[in-house]
Amino acid sequence: MEKNRKVALITGATRGIGKEIAYCLAKSGYNIAVNYRNKTPEVVNLQKEIETNATVKCLLIQGDVSNDNHAETMVKETIQELGKIDVLVNNAGITKDGLLMRMTKEDFESVVQVNLIGTFNMTRNVIPFMVKQKSGRIINISSVVGISGNAGQTNYAASKAGIIGFTKSLAKEVASRNILVNAVAPGFIATDMTAVLSDTVKETIFEQIPLKRMGTAEDVANVVKFLASEESKYITGQVIHVDGGMLM
Repeated sequence: MEKNRKVALITGATRGIGKEIAYCLAKSGYNIAVNYRNKTPEVVNLQKEIETNATVKCLLIQGDVSNDNHAETMVKETIQELGKIDVLVNNAGITKDGLLMRMTKEDFESVVQVNLIGTFNMTRNVIPFMVKQKSGRIINISSVVGISGNAGQTNYAASKAGIIGFTKSLAKEVASRNILVNAVAPGFIATDMTAVLSDTVKETIFEQIPLKRMGTAEDVANVVKFLASEESKYITGQVIHVDGGMLM
């Protein structure tokens, strides 16, 4: 394997959008570090599939992004095993939906802790290494919900809106060090979470989307791949919607 391959660390990368991002970057020649919380047979299989199909190195890293000590360890382990980190994709996230009047303080705090504080923890630990190498890409996965809001998701919307403000502010802080910081805001994406929706609910969703369909995890991964590449070297502080035109 080439020693000069770029390295990407992707959080929450064992299923859905995160898994597709890992595959996409691996196919593009990146050595990747895949973060997960709970080790399952699927996680081990993912590593084997990536290393077999993409002929790159795939490192599995267990850890909870909401825990700063875990975040620090994950960053150090990636650099120790793969040599550096060129791209950090903050994808890990959770939902605990419910109307605010019934939402517990714990449900609000836990979503913000993983989605927003987790993004802070990982980025804060990666930035010193990127500053030292005078290059890097931080790509944060937000959501159109962080822009438009959504009933029953005050906690999730707050966390994703926070990621957007975080992205824009950090982009201004580190631009002089050739570190680009952008966010991707997916709309309705076909994943395990949306597969359980009824046809009636899906039709209601399609009415909100000019393209009249859900996006795919690959649609999101391709935008991440672009933002990670040299082709995006004059783009920073931006929020790119992958939503079929839902928000304009």
